[in-house]
Amino acid sequence: MSGKHLRSRFEEQGRRPVRIANCSGGRNDPGYQMLRHAERGYVDFITGDYLAEVSLAENAEAMRAEKHNGWFDTCLDGVQQSLDFLAEKHIKVIVNGGGLNPGGLARKIQQLIQEKGYGLRVAYVSGDDILEEVRSELLETKQLPPHLDGDNPDVNLNRLATAFLDTEMKPLVAANAYLGARGIVKALDAGADIIICGRVADASPVIGAAWWWFGWNDADYDRLAHALVAGHLIECSGYLTGGNFSGFDQYNDLDLFVDIPFPIAEIELDGSTIVTMDDTGKGLLNEDTVRCQFLYELQGAIYLNSDVTADLTDVTIKEVRSNRVQVRGIKGSPPPATTKFGIFYQGGYQCQLLLNATGYATNQKWDLLEKQVKYRLKRNGVLEKFDILEFQIIGTPQENPESQLASTTYCRVFAQAPDEVTCVMLRKSWAEFVMQHFSGLHYSLDFRAAMPMRYIAYYPALYPQHRLQESAHILQVDGTTEKCLNAGHPPNFQDPPCKRISFDAEPLPTRTGPTKRVRIGDITLGRSGDKGANLNFGIIPKDSSHWPWLRSFFSRAKLRELIGKDWKDEYFIERIEFPNIQAVHFVIYGILGRGSSSSVILDALGKGFCDYIRDKVIDVPVDIFGHGE
Repeated sequence: MSGKHLRSRFEEQGRRPVRIANCSGGRNDPGYQMLRHAERGYVDFITGDYLAEVSLAENAEAMRAEKHNGWFDTCLDGVQQSLDFLAEKHIKVIVNGGGLNPGGLARKIQQLIQEKGYGLRVAYVSGDDILEEVRSELLETKQLPPHLDGDNPDVNLNRLATAFLDTEMKPLVAANAYLGARGIVKALDAGADIIICGRVADASPVIGAAWWWFGWNDADYDRLAHALVAGHLIECSGYLTGGNFSGFDQYNDLDLFVDIPFPIAEIELDGSTIVTMDDTGKGLLNEDTVRCQFLYELQGAIYLNSDVTADLTDVTIKEVRSNRVQVRGIKGSPPPATTKFGIFYQGGYQCQLLLNATGYATNQKWDLLEKQVKYRLKRNGVLEKFDILEFQIIGTPQENPESQLASTTYCRVFAQAPDEVTCVMLRKSWAEFVMQHFSGLHYSLDFRAAMPMRYIAYYPALYPQHRLQESAHILQVDGTTEKCLNAGHPPNFQDPPCKRISFDAEPLPTRTGPTKRVRIGDITLGRSGDKGANLNFGIIPKDSSHWPWLRSFFSRAKLRELIGKDWKDEYFIERIEFPNIQAVHFVIYGILGRGSSSSVILDALGKGFCDYIRDKVIDVPVDIFGHGE
């Protein structure tokens, strides 16, 4: 952008903070969430994150079968509902709702604009789809691209992680690189009002909006790093404003968490941010909700992005008044030379059989079930053909139960196999013993739940940024392309700083006084979630005076102990502290297998892990509570 135009825009905007709203944290957030921001909120941009790791791949298969447009209908619905207000209020939209077909969605929206007679300009960003390139390289070299966690010698990859090298048995479905904000900025410079992206990084729409608004350059690393964190905070929509909040039970009025508003980030010229929301009388936004969301989906103290590397160690989060929380203290530096990309492939087939047992002798009942099923599978010659066969027991019968439901647990017989026939044999083998079952067996629905379904597996890898062919495409009113702008590449790269800061706090002096039995959740808040094969978990004290004890207590060894029977020696734990916000954060490598779409565990997204740990009962020194507790 020329200096003249930059000065003109700054004079018009008065260098005020840019207000960036979020309308979606996933493909199911409805279109009316965009409308709400456009109608009642004073915002400059509306951003939306519609993508999850597996949704691109699911859409890819449906697109090839001509059963899907490749974009997200909820995104289109949001624009369609909001178009009148977008035009009236000059609100710009930046979303990744284009999925695998951002050009198709952009042209559809341009058609809607033309029908209404508005002068809004639409653009889309391309360059993330690298499927054909990856497919050709795999066929030619038979070499694995570097795994996202490959530089960590302590990480053990899942034994099935490299199965996609057999491209005939495990054909590739999609391969998409995470793009930064450069294409978005190019489109805004060219006058675009609505920008449709595919697989840009979750925070890229927010980074691009702030970058363009203030006219930053691509070496304003501290500012870009703050915008990255602002995007990280608001991209999960309701997760910042009361959704998925571990402290919801402290509030008597649960209606507070029904139909909550989605967040807004007010970003200053220096990048520092106030996160806020419309005051509708619903939702919750305070230091606790912001700290919890900050800890979500981190991979340590160093946050890598295509445009900037952010050091989060000294982050500060402070409530300045009701529904307004300031975030600052982020340090930026050049981005890494690589960006993340995901390879998605047909992993085979999976199925589950759900069987219920009531009350008496439950443990023996499940032992008998496993013996029966494995016996028949072996006799049928397929037991060794399964990639995965697990008998997962969910729940514990209530002692002296008050109802039959309180006495009931269920077994999830979960299987994965390369072919459909093997999975079919799970149901068939059990059916052969169906009249030999343990006493009191009953079913969840019926055997249709055991029918095999294809599943998509995931391999997170690294891709050289200099090879990206990222572009912004500006459409004319008839939907044809007026011009195509090369996004270029960052001017400087660096080797990523060490992100595995795995120290434990110095243990506190041994206390010899009395202790009390406490559920961890009574004195802490936290959040957990998935990133590929890994699970992250952050925890903070409810009472700030408990911080010295909490940071000393939550060591890597203690977390392994608390994980209990779910721990496996192939897992690896990293640990980091954020002292300014009194948080301990862990990454548990490998616990989700190959990632959520093919994970064996019931909590495939890792969201329940935090409350599992918070449900543990421990001995806490009485003196940390002070007098009167």
